[in-house]
Amino acid sequence: MIEVVQASGPIVLGLPHTGTEVPAHIRETLNDRGRALADTDWHIHRLYGGLLDTVTTVRTPVHRYAIDVNRGADDASLYPGQNTTGLCPVTDFDGEPIYRAGAEPDANEIETRRIAYHQPYHQALSAEIDRVRAKHGCAILYDCHSIRSRIPYLFANDLPDFNIGTNSSTSCAASVEKAVDEICQSASGYRTILNGRFKGGWTTRHYGRPGRNVHAIQMELAQSTYMQEAPPWSYDDARADQLRPYLSRILSALEHLVQTGGLL
Repeated sequence: MIEVVQASGPIVLGLPHTGTEVPAHIRETLNDRGRALADTDWHIHRLYGGLLDTVTTVRTPVHRYAIDVNRGADDASLYPGQNTTGLCPVTDFDGEPIYRAGAEPDANEIETRRIAYHQPYHQALSAEIDRVRAKHGCAILYDCHSIRSRIPYLFANDLPDFNIGTNSSTSCAASVEKAVDEICQSASGYRTILNGRFKGGWTTRHYGRPGRNVHAIQMELAQSTYMQEAPPWSYDDARADQLRPYLSRILSALEHLVQTGGLL
């Protein structure tokens, strides 16, 4: 079920929210809004595809409405005091219900989904991080995300284009954070923020252990940088072609840090 593409380099790309598969028994409990799957990280695997041949990728095809693999199993809020969605979301990013009334998952159903979909993703991701670290002496987990640039329920005003999350500079070496931030800041026509509204999800916070030679960083892209932010959620080749060189530079710079011993 989990899609893993192994490669030779030190970088692992996490792709937790690009899937659009919803098991039939779950889909039948969703309302029309839920079935629209509006909160997908649309086309992210396509956007990053072919940027660096040496990166390993780990992707789940299961949609985040079934279970969000970028949340902890305990469902603790990543952003206390702010609107967010949980392990098995019952609302979308606009705060609107996604289930038919009374059909929301109970504790038993959530645990069933955790075992079926959440656990396998993290077993695969953990295995690839361990494999890469054993080969290179360290691993960089680059967690790939995107979101609509305007969602008043989650944040005020327009979201910057590049949203870099390192759990307030704790999930990776300073050189990793600096390399990514500098490339984004140099990107003409784009806006960048470091540890703003999105500081890194559970995956970044859980796996990022620089002292153990695992460095994790999240990139949340505004979807306006590469696609149409409304149905049918079309990929915009022109916008994507402008963005992809910067993403390629980021991945290449991170690989170079490992190859040159620059993880300080």
